[in-house]
Amino acid sequence: MTDVRPNEVALLSANKLTKRFGGLAAVNEVSVHLYRDRLHAVIGPNGAGKSTLTNLLSGDLPPTSGSVTIGGVETAGQSPESISRLGLGRSYQKTNIFLPFTVWDNVRLASQSRERHAPWNPLRWLQSASTMKTVNQRCERAIELAGLTHRTQTVAATVSHGEQRQLEIAMTLATEPTVLLLDEPLAGMGQAEAEGMIELLLKLKKDHAMMLVEHDMDAVFALADQLTVMVNGQVIASGTPTEVRNDSVVQAAYLGEEH
Repeated sequence: MTDVRPNEVALLSANKLTKRFGGLAAVNEVSVHLYRDRLHAVIGPNGAGKSTLTNLLSGDLPPTSGSVTIGGVETAGQSPESISRLGLGRSYQKTNIFLPFTVWDNVRLASQSRERHAPWNPLRWLQSASTMKTVNQRCERAIELAGLTHRTQTVAATVSHGEQRQLEIAMTLATEPTVLLLDEPLAGMGQAEAEGMIELLLKLKKDHAMMLVEHDMDAVFALADQLTVMVNGQVIASGTPTEVRNDSVVQAAYLGEEH
């Protein structure tokens, strides 16, 4: 997985990432370079190592070897929270939201995580969240970007599955990331919801570097600028969607003749 662009600065670069669990290499020397206004999709069968790769990039798993930099800063040894503050946002396969809270409160909590707190002041704990101007501005912007303005005061548990996925993305956007890692954001959606999510991702692409893990091939080919195929922890092909679609090895291993 190369896609190195000499005249552009990658917002995220990972070089020869490897993750071993005992004798099994779940990810084996995979390199990733993500650029603003580019969506890099990673596909492959179940067990290919796609989610493990995402967890390595986000800091949820430490690599056995290899390196990751975000904005030129090495992430080795940093917590997922610290890596997030470097500008990385991610969504998960399983929707990760607070179901009893409203859409607004979910996103505001994410926005509050970006506040730079002044030295400890016992009175700060008495401040109402509604008075935090910059927090609320980030919250409003993220909800609008995600297309959920009409759901602001709706309890998250009562909105549709597709809107819950939009909410998770809104929460990610409230942290003001430059890099987005999206793990199967279209999973479980019907056609109309999937089309809405594709439209949202295309809108977000211009201001972010994005990596998408997804099984919906129609969505992948509609969204991706660069496409990488993983099998058994290794990259078997990487290139433009057209190049990958026409790769005989990929067709045999994953896509099948219909693609």
